[in-house]
Amino acid sequence: MGLQESIIFTLEIVGTIAFAASGAMVGVRKSMDIFGVCVLGVLTAVGGGMTRDIIVGVIPPAVFQRPVYVAVAAVTSCLFFAGMYFGKISAQEKSHGIYEKIMLAMDTAGLGIFTVVGVSTGIRQGYGDNLFLLVFLGTITGVGGGLMRDIMAGVPPYIFVRHIYACASIAGAVACSFLSRKTDLVTAMAAGMAVVIVMRVLAAYYRWNLPRLKEKE
Repeated sequence: MGLQESIIFTLEIVGTIAFAASGAMVGVRKSMDIFGVCVLGVLTAVGGGMTRDIIVGVIPPAVFQRPVYVAVAAVTSCLFFAGMYFGKISAQEKSHGIYEKIMLAMDTAGLGIFTVVGVSTGIRQGYGDNLFLLVFLGTITGVGGGLMRDIMAGVPPYIFVRHIYACASIAGAVACSFLSRKTDLVTAMAAGMAVVIVMRVLAAYYRWNLPRLKEKE
């Protein structure tokens, strides 16, 4: 495994841990048992990547060729559940400050990492000249797992209601795709992650949201 492949693999593992934790957190908040928490954690971590691989024709998807991603996600989810269970975290704490801070941190890290991993997958599969496809792959890799998580948990999808979520992924994917033509892939990925993380942090801090119509009372 070369240096570039090692860096990408390391990013994938870190992103897997981050998204698995965010999925497990949703399961805990919905009072699921440990199996449900693990299912949500694993789905959040690998759902976007599976969708991406099917689109570019990687069959079976990488998650089935390298089960390490599922294993890491499952272990992370179990450890998270155990920490919440044995730590006797109250329902109120789960629902308010602790929950929001953990979700922001984990979703932001996972979104930034998986967005650029999606772009890099498209480039390595030979689609480096197709900007639209690269941006789509980056975005679906970044938000796909979270979308599946929220649908299964029966909550409004995070990407549609909170703090410029999908838009940050799109911006990071565009930055990574453009820079990959001017510099090496690792540098482009680092810049794309930075764009996503900065946008998410600023959106959360300043309460940025896209315009929406509210139902009249």
